[in-house]
Amino acid sequence: MSKFFKKLGANLQTTVGFFCLSAFLIWLKTYIVYQTDFTLGAQGPLQHFLLILNPIGTTLLLLGIALYFRGRLAYWLMILINLLESIWIFSNVLYYREFSDFLSVAIIGSASSVDNNLNKAIGGIIHLGDFFVFIDIIILVLLLLFKVIKIDKRKIKKRFALSITALSFFLIFADFGISNADRSGLLTRTFDNNYIVKYLGLNEYLAFNIFQTHKQDASRSAASAKDIKPILKFINSHQAPDNVQYFGKAKGKNVFVIHLESLQQFMIGYKWDGQEVMPNLTNFYHDQSTLSFDNFYNQVGQGKTSDAETMLENSLYGLPSGSAMVNYGTSNTFQAAPAILSQQGYTTASFHGDVASFWNRDNAYKSWGYDYFFSKPFYKDADNPNYNVGYGMKDKIFLQDTAQYIQQLPQPFYAKVITVTNHYPYDLDKQNQTIKPFNTGDNTVDGYVQTARYLDQAFGEFLAWLKASGLYNNSMIVLYGDHYGISDNHRPAIAKLLNKPEVTNADLANFQKVPFMIHMPGLKGGINHTYGGEIDVLPTLFDLLGVKDDNYVQFGTDLLSSKHISIVPFRDGDFVTPQYIKYQNQYFYTNNGQVIDFSKDPAAKEAIAKIQDYVDTTLSDSDKVITGDLLRFYTPEGFKKVNRKDYNYNPTKTKAALKKDLIAEPSSILARNHDKSLVDLYKTDAPELKKEAK
Repeated sequence: MSKFFKKLGANLQTTVGFFCLSAFLIWLKTYIVYQTDFTLGAQGPLQHFLLILNPIGTTLLLLGIALYFRGRLAYWLMILINLLESIWIFSNVLYYREFSDFLSVAIIGSASSVDNNLNKAIGGIIHLGDFFVFIDIIILVLLLLFKVIKIDKRKIKKRFALSITALSFFLIFADFGISNADRSGLLTRTFDNNYIVKYLGLNEYLAFNIFQTHKQDASRSAASAKDIKPILKFINSHQAPDNVQYFGKAKGKNVFVIHLESLQQFMIGYKWDGQEVMPNLTNFYHDQSTLSFDNFYNQVGQGKTSDAETMLENSLYGLPSGSAMVNYGTSNTFQAAPAILSQQGYTTASFHGDVASFWNRDNAYKSWGYDYFFSKPFYKDADNPNYNVGYGMKDKIFLQDTAQYIQQLPQPFYAKVITVTNHYPYDLDKQNQTIKPFNTGDNTVDGYVQTARYLDQAFGEFLAWLKASGLYNNSMIVLYGDHYGISDNHRPAIAKLLNKPEVTNADLANFQKVPFMIHMPGLKGGINHTYGGEIDVLPTLFDLLGVKDDNYVQFGTDLLSSKHISIVPFRDGDFVTPQYIKYQNQYFYTNNGQVIDFSKDPAAKEAIAKIQDYVDTTLSDSDKVITGDLLRFYTPEGFKKVNRKDYNYNPTKTKAALKKDLIAEPSSILARNHDKSLVDLYKTDAPELKKEAK
């Protein structure tokens, strides 16, 4: 044994020995992260073998660069490459823990659009053990500095360096060949980044993502008018006629779209600590004038909230990588709800208690045709730390301050109000906590009930003001949850919340349900069991508003139509239908959650193949519309293309424009109340405001 260690020690004194040690350490920590921090869903000996194999090729390739140099430079190059690898692994561990996905070039590039409170969020995500990926670097540096390992100044034979490079490429291509045999069309048909990492590796995923991003950029310049024709044909062949009973029921009404941040369907009617967590929203959900959908799913990808907004107002899916609002919101042509409604006499406005650049809203909203965008600079004392939590202003304070602008909007108006308090990391100061935290033992999850309760209280106050101000009787109120609040990575906590011993992938698929409600006095309401998702919101609202949208490019269908397509595609290519669920590479019957045995049910296999074809086509076509900017080649009859130069969200100019509208179009509730403010009718129990009042 002593001879073995002596020989090992001697080998470590060579450049090749140090190279082998560095390669082994990078491979080891990558594999450990695969097993402990990512949920890659490896099944069977082959996929587990690929998890062992896939880090080796690129590790040898990258570290092998140092072998073309000699002496001290070669050693420090290996340290630097190891450091870069470790930073990449570390960053993905943090991102995956919260979003169940991997970092993309687009997300990294758009970090400036979402980083205003990112440090606080990362503080809640990060674990001390995450830093283990840097331990080997520290050890190697110390070994070199204290000359336990001495630098070998001899030059490596070029033939050896070339052999390592050749071996690395052989392993990379061998891995790809085996992977493609197990998963046909791995790089052409998948919408799930987990597959790429599971089969090919974290580095290969980055390379593929860079290629994919470049391809997206190139697709716009390569696109032409003929590319929209097959997409129009697909959409026309899947159109659903309007519901005669509901068409135009809300014509001429104001529209409020309340964006319920991170709120999931299971919270409606949920009881904790002997009380209803969200009594206001639960009562609203069951109101006889509310159409409530209990099989409504979020369909977001990496863009999360921005994807939800893109679907809501364009009936276009988010992208498989990055955010459409960030990457294409400034340059693309859109035919969005704000522009369509504005051209039919509506005033359109969005309200958000954070900086305007968050998710590139200040630019995307111009492309979508929003008349007004009220962001943080519009709100008095918006930078007061007591007024803020997480990703912006506290909902109670934000909604009360929003009332001053709503009362000035010429009617009818379309107003989107974005709440943010129920956003990760679910922090809330004690003075606003009115319910005990969950006791799942998961710190990420336990505070969720407290911020959800706060959101419910804020909505209750806002609804009371709508009634007191007179807006309630002349408005359609739409509420939707934008995406999950608790990710799949918290399975034990989810099981406790759902009162199950453990959760299956079928359970997790249904955990993607979010609330969707449409309320209007006199509307025939009730619980609607139709299967749908965020992509279907726009055609559904247009049905109720009496807006003919047959000529628009929309990938959703009217939830109220008898011909609605009850297939809910997820961004990664999974799906839910009334009969079948596909989630994380498993197939289930929807009614009982049992795994499908295709040998016993060949009809299910055939049906699922058709569903998958529809899912892949609709996602792919939507991507083509966005990445190729295809709407620049197609203008529906009666629609005028948006000119971004017509919009300016500067606070001074916006306030001046509102005053001008107040005189020119005295249809706002403020004008009808003889310019006497109705904000005094807004009642809130926000403790921050009570303290200041004293």
